[in-house]
Amino acid sequence: MNNTMTLSGFMTGNNLKTLAGPILIIMILGMMVLPLPPFILDVLFTFNIALAIIVLMVSLYTKNPLEFAVFPTVLLITTLLRLSLNVASTRVVLLEGHTGPDAAGKVIEAFGHFLVGGNYAVGLVVFIILVVINFVVITKGAGRIAEVSARFTLDAMPGKQMAIDADLNAGLIGEEEARNRRTAISREADFFGSMDGASKFVRGDAIAGVLVMLITIVGGLVVGMLQHDLDLDTAARNYTLLTIGDGLVAQIPALIISTAAGLVVSRVTTEEDLGEQVLGQLFNQPQVLVITAGILGVMGLVPGMPHFVFLLLAGVLGSGAYWMNKNALTSAEEQSVTNTVVPVVEQQDASWNDVLPIDTLGLEVGYRLIPLVDKTQQGDLLKRINGIRRKFAQEIGFLPPVVHIRDNLELRPNAYQITLKGSVIGKGESYNGMYLAINPGRVSMTLPGTPTSDPAFGLPAVWIEASLRESAQSNGYTVVDASTVVTTHINHLIHMYTAELLGRQELQLLLDHLNAKSPKLIEDLIPKLLPLAALQKILQNLLSENVHIRDMRTIVDVLTEHASTTQDAAQLTAFVRIALGRAIVEQYFPADSELQIMGLHHELETILTQVVQSGGQEGGGIEPGLANMLLKEAVAAAKHQESLGLPVVLLVPGPIRSLLAHFLRRAVPQLRVLSHAEIPESRKIKITSVIGGKQ
Repeated sequence: MNNTMTLSGFMTGNNLKTLAGPILIIMILGMMVLPLPPFILDVLFTFNIALAIIVLMVSLYTKNPLEFAVFPTVLLITTLLRLSLNVASTRVVLLEGHTGPDAAGKVIEAFGHFLVGGNYAVGLVVFIILVVINFVVITKGAGRIAEVSARFTLDAMPGKQMAIDADLNAGLIGEEEARNRRTAISREADFFGSMDGASKFVRGDAIAGVLVMLITIVGGLVVGMLQHDLDLDTAARNYTLLTIGDGLVAQIPALIISTAAGLVVSRVTTEEDLGEQVLGQLFNQPQVLVITAGILGVMGLVPGMPHFVFLLLAGVLGSGAYWMNKNALTSAEEQSVTNTVVPVVEQQDASWNDVLPIDTLGLEVGYRLIPLVDKTQQGDLLKRINGIRRKFAQEIGFLPPVVHIRDNLELRPNAYQITLKGSVIGKGESYNGMYLAINPGRVSMTLPGTPTSDPAFGLPAVWIEASLRESAQSNGYTVVDASTVVTTHINHLIHMYTAELLGRQELQLLLDHLNAKSPKLIEDLIPKLLPLAALQKILQNLLSENVHIRDMRTIVDVLTEHASTTQDAAQLTAFVRIALGRAIVEQYFPADSELQIMGLHHELETILTQVVQSGGQEGGGIEPGLANMLLKEAVAAAKHQESLGLPVVLLVPGPIRSLLAHFLRRAVPQLRVLSHAEIPESRKIKITSVIGGKQ
């Protein structure tokens, strides 16, 4: 009972479909070695013709070549089927050909007698013509189209892949649709490549058909005359007619299959099948039909011409043109009536759709850098950029905008540029397949290559060939590939412009993420105590001085506590910095280590405090001579601090921290200004240099 259930479960529809392919191939190969009776040959020849017609019909109603992606395999199977039938029928012809014209079955007899009138000379000519048409015209043309299509499809793949990745990064499509589009592109390239090779099957089949026919005729004459004592005329009539019938019954399906192949590879992908395309594009111009009808009418009036046929066809074409023109006029009248009721809107009128949004972050590349973003060419730039965004979110506390990538033909082939809100913030060159050897200052040799500088940090560097990579590393160079050059540059710039990357949309996504975990935390602050714009300004103030916002719980707690007493963004930022003091200090000095930092002379502190009290928060109230002295000494102190291998950190009183941070930012970009209130009480402080002590 269990065995019966197992067998019945195995013989389901899906399993039968799975077994159909192997069984068919085994049967085809078996026909080449096993003798078949004439009746079975009739069935198989009829099946071969039916299969060819089915393939032709499918190709006619196919709108996209990929809808018939199995066609190269079908081409191979049908070719094998015809060849195996040729072998089986040849065996029967040679063994039983002396008995009469029906020795190999009724189908071969019909093709040998009724189609060519029993004249083997006519049959031979018809057979050769069919072979020439199939081999020289249809198969060769279809093979050439498949070859060119495969080449252009492969050349267009990088651009198509890049367009898909750009749409995915822009959020226009989802991951699933992008995956489906990439699969369709790969299948298209595989299809035309397979069709290019499969066309050789049909060409070989035509050659094999000619050789089999010649061998069968010669072999039949030898067998008939020597083994069966037939005279030359009888042997030639019997065996030649059987061979011609056998050849025709094989070549006609081959011609049909070749025609189907030509139709499939020559189709342009549309939403219409072949019949709709032909009728819609070939017979949609009434004036063309009128001119053709006129020419046929004139030819029909010429003496000696078959007047009835020419004039009949001219009348049909003229009637068709009249009917099409009448329908066009009726449609135009209906459109005119409609237009009198509904006012026409100019198609060229400008609209808000013409206003295109600017990408927050963008990467534009020259055409030689396209392989870096093409996954089919092992390009990993997209993966690395996603890794940069993930690491940025983990370090800074919010997810930066997507980097929209597109090609730019105006750039040099190996050039790229990085944009922020439509403005270029960085540019450089990267050479795919080469490596950038960066000189960190302690190299022991000069490398051959193209001298340049590191796009991110400006260090001297040289582009070298891949063969010099190990030599460069062993001589002290830092060696990176082309993708790393671009991603490092992007990473450096997004950290420089962190504050600008926190837009209203990014902030809302951050709050939604926080609200999902702690709903009441946000509800008590936004918008009851503080507007969203003020929160954005405070967070941008922190980010502009390299203070991460990962601890949003503490930030929200502090703002909730103080927002009821003040709405000033600078004061609220100062409160938040004090609460985040431990984390800020640990960015520059490890836990339990001594804080070796720079300080201000007490007289200079007093002067700057008076400037702040008089309203000079941004440094505009500092006297020019004092400002010049402050800048010079700050630069000197920063260089001394760097020479000691210490972070460039300046400790000042709280009221003047914001003033000095803004004033010294341009002159000493690496300088970080901390207030006394931000230093935890448990940390020890050591002043390495004093600014303003020389005044």
